[in-house]
Amino acid sequence: MTQPNPGQDSTATSVAEAAAPAGSFDLRKDPIPSFSELLALRGQVFGKRTRLEAFRRTVESLGNSGEEGRRKGLGLWMLGRPEQAVEQLAAYDSDDVAAFTRAHALLHLGRAKEALPIFKRLSDAYPDATRPRAGALEAQFELDLAAAEEPTKAVADLRAALAKAPADFRQSADGEYLGARAAEVEGDLETALDLYDMAVEADPTHRPSLLGGARLAERTGLDDLALEWYEALARILPIDRGVLFNLGVLYEDLGLDQKAAACYETITRSYPGDPRARLYLQDARSGIEMYYDEDLERKEDRLNTILRTPITDFELSVRARNCLNKMDIVTLGDLVKLTEAELLSYKNFGETSLNEIKEILQSKNLRLGMNHSEAVASIEAMSRPRATGENADVLNKPISDLDLSIRARRTVENVGCLTVGDIIQHAEEELLSMPNFGVTSLQELKRKLSELGVKLAERGK
Repeated sequence: MTQPNPGQDSTATSVAEAAAPAGSFDLRKDPIPSFSELLALRGQVFGKRTRLEAFRRTVESLGNSGEEGRRKGLGLWMLGRPEQAVEQLAAYDSDDVAAFTRAHALLHLGRAKEALPIFKRLSDAYPDATRPRAGALEAQFELDLAAAEEPTKAVADLRAALAKAPADFRQSADGEYLGARAAEVEGDLETALDLYDMAVEADPTHRPSLLGGARLAERTGLDDLALEWYEALARILPIDRGVLFNLGVLYEDLGLDQKAAACYETITRSYPGDPRARLYLQDARSGIEMYYDEDLERKEDRLNTILRTPITDFELSVRARNCLNKMDIVTLGDLVKLTEAELLSYKNFGETSLNEIKEILQSKNLRLGMNHSEAVASIEAMSRPRATGENADVLNKPISDLDLSIRARRTVENVGCLTVGDIIQHAEEELLSMPNFGVTSLQELKRKLSELGVKLAERGK
């Protein structure tokens, strides 16, 4: 039985919502004309726990063959069980909705080679449908990337395929998303972010674009944008477990431990056996407690003293001084809040003036665009002598070279660590006493240090 347009998009979601009011969908009897309707119905199923439990019981009661078997496979996908859905729907390749759902699940599971021929067949059968074409292009891109030593050809092939696609496809959320993927693989991160943004603008519920954009924004330090997109993903039911983990970590990095704990609690309720979620929940709860550090307060006082230093204490050219006056920049603290781009955007402020400013800040171990925790750590490191001797290269290595997770990196920065040599002055117990630094972060740090042939200090030494 072949269904019309399995990957129907445009107004399909709203039509599905109108056709199936919340709670009215009967998996045993109601028609399922498109994958878009499955998406809409899926959100409704997860809207209430009682509705979800009833739907789960219906799926489990269905037989494994005939029309019941087909509906069971679609129901398994709606419940977020892609492995079971792939197996159950294997016998229904002649049904386009079932085939498309199976291909979508295969791609989600990283099985692009199996998904590609299904997407290609459906794309040929429905040349005007966006989703089958997008699935075929994405599956081919993933296969090309996996097979190539260098991604250049895979990116070029995807761009060529996009250029041949209809204009309405290129301007759709799927088309913009694929362009973003190509740009990101190519290393053009600014363009990738712009394209993810355009994809989200075209379809605010487009999961791949929201997730890809959020991850890239987080990687590039755009925490506000990452938070916006992760929160948008968290409003789309069902919520992906990985999204909740990423959102929770980002909340912690922003000091929103209560919200982080709520994310991890949601995971533990749905996946009670997930050890990672339990560890993260424990870390977040510990961060909610009041924490007082006299040593950190001393460092804060030292930083504030330096940040209050007037710009007039330094020798500056007349042009640079006049520009700063017009911008109401009075102290070093005013300066470090700005980025290079913000200074250069001001009229008559050029590279020469910028270099003057950077030299002034470097003399105080500061830089433009520095966040508060980094500034505290830098001030503390000013009086610290650099390591010398046999292991000097390792000990003087900046912590940024360790490629730590955001949580682990910010914790070691908050205890005044800028180099590997700084880190190994601290014991496990000291780090574990820090807010948001738990066993998971400790194991990560110890593994990175072990790769360099060094380890944390022993307790009491």
